[in-house]
Amino acid sequence: MRCAIPLPGSASVCGACLHRPPLFDATVALADYAPPIDGLVLALKFGHRLDLAPVLGALLAQRLRPLAESDPLFVPVPLSFERLAERGFNQALEIARTTAWQLNAPVDAGAVVRVRHAAPQATLSLDARKRNIRGAFLVRGDVRRRALIVVDDVMTSGSTLDEMARVLKAAGAQRVTNLVVARTP
Repeated sequence: MRCAIPLPGSASVCGACLHRPPLFDATVALADYAPPIDGLVLALKFGHRLDLAPVLGALLAQRLRPLAESDPLFVPVPLSFERLAERGFNQALEIARTTAWQLNAPVDAGAVVRVRHAAPQATLSLDARKRNIRGAFLVRGDVRRRALIVVDDVMTSGSTLDEMARVLKAAGAQRVTNLVVARTP
């Protein structure tokens, strides 16, 4: 339940989370990063297939509905100004809009901003990912005593989502749950 890694039997926490607990409280993933989900994510993100965001958002809403926090605030993982200018849209925000709408919850796209452009996480090792993302986010919204749903497209190492949780909890967030389309094994 913490990092969305599939576990055998009745186990609920993986060894990595026991050894070094992440700062986020839970993760809900729609599926593993495997066909056909990986293709949909890539088509949305790099193929500019914005029509896929509402589909993925609706599927995430169905997955989250039975687990939903009371009065959650949806916060998409922000892109740097440079990455947003290059891509033209934030896939996490596009997915979050539909998911939040389906669950009748607000989205605050400005609650967290990315203050530092960095190399894409996918190109880095686990240790480099943690260093790369440290200090990249700044909380601008009022998240005190709120249950937050942080939305992203893919969770690989969890470094980005852990850094988001760190800054959100430092700003007073009560609980941080990740909501991702796909989780790499």
